[in-house]
Amino acid sequence: MAKFTFNMPDVGEGVAEAEVVEWHVKVGDRVEEDQHLVDVMTDKATIDIESPVAGIVTQLAGEAGDVIAIGAMLLVIETEGEDAAEAEEAEAAAQHIEDDMSDADGAETTEPVRPEPVEGPSFLSEEKSGASTSSARTELEASSVQTDHGTKFLASPAVRQRARDLGIDLAQVQPAEDGRVRHGDLDAFLAYNAGSGFGAAGKARADETIKVIGLRKRIAQNMAASKRHIPHFTYVEECDVTDLEELRAQLNAARGDRPKLTMLPMLVTAICKMVPAFPMINARYDDEAGVVTRYGSVHLGMAAQTGSGLMVPVIRDAQAKNLWQLAREIGRLAEAARSGKASSEELSGSTLTITSLGPLGGVATTPVINRPEVAIIGPNRIVERPMFVSDGMGGERIAKRKLMNISISCDHRVVDGHDAASFVQGMKRLIETPALLLVD
Repeated sequence: MAKFTFNMPDVGEGVAEAEVVEWHVKVGDRVEEDQHLVDVMTDKATIDIESPVAGIVTQLAGEAGDVIAIGAMLLVIETEGEDAAEAEEAEAAAQHIEDDMSDADGAETTEPVRPEPVEGPSFLSEEKSGASTSSARTELEASSVQTDHGTKFLASPAVRQRARDLGIDLAQVQPAEDGRVRHGDLDAFLAYNAGSGFGAAGKARADETIKVIGLRKRIAQNMAASKRHIPHFTYVEECDVTDLEELRAQLNAARGDRPKLTMLPMLVTAICKMVPAFPMINARYDDEAGVVTRYGSVHLGMAAQTGSGLMVPVIRDAQAKNLWQLAREIGRLAEAARSGKASSEELSGSTLTITSLGPLGGVATTPVINRPEVAIIGPNRIVERPMFVSDGMGGERIAKRKLMNISISCDHRVVDGHDAASFVQGMKRLIETPALLLVD
């Protein structure tokens, strides 16, 4: 029997430490070789750590949220028999690697590029989450629940939780179809029993204490740094997107096997066409060195809400792509972000960011800048309203139009208010005359 000390492995060039996100084992567990032990997060990515040996876990280095240096003890595994011999070999090999690293020529590790999240969900949050999610949802919806009266009903976990919060016995709820209780059935029950005490918002839930770790911790740190260091200002302008939406519908009708166009590729095109006239918008500010770098290429970050939190995949050289190429790249990056397969290169290096609340977007937003960038653009929800428009004969008429506000937040140390307003006014001209988006 032997004890194998498994140290935090070198998880990437320039990485000096990693944060424990989630343990998948506990003290006393039996683990097998190559078994998933723990998820750790670096400034570049979240990484799965697997066991090099089989045995019993006797010690863990810390809990979720703790930061462990590369080469420091991660956990201890007690091995026996052939496993013990293998463990000794593995530990000797690990020590040899550590010695080689310590004997290196003293090369200093550089701070890795950090994919800083930005505020708010995005266009990408509207995408479907794939076959695995659909499969899991179907399985959950097919699960049954036994009521206080012993009767079993089909209901999703969300419906069951809502019924518990409202104090409703599902045996009292009549399903509308196929024996499955849905939210609509609960709504109908509440409406029918409005005078019976079921109209209340629900029972008080227990207080929760949630440790801020992993990606949520990164978001908190980056947002705090952005607001602490950057003097923000926000400018908002209303745009008539009626003609743009009509053009989008026409292009989609003739798209063939090309990806369906959303509003995002068209807005990205408008942004890229305006950047050459306003280079101060597509820039990054190193406030410690006192240097602003204006970029010739537009590497556009997209704020994307995923199951793991907010991520910012980057469209490289967005200015060089047409609408269809942008649509395809946006779809690819969206899937990579949702599945957790986006590489560190795909999540870093943006020079400007676009963020949106999608269908949840309000009248206007004040997005937080993705530091060290100097601007972030936030399209808002499209609404229909009556407007005065030209009747073509020198007069005016009232017509129903589709309107959308565009917000831009800028770093006032680098971007003047006049420049920000002029940039958005230029976007407005392109959006309201969408044929200009298709010409060079």
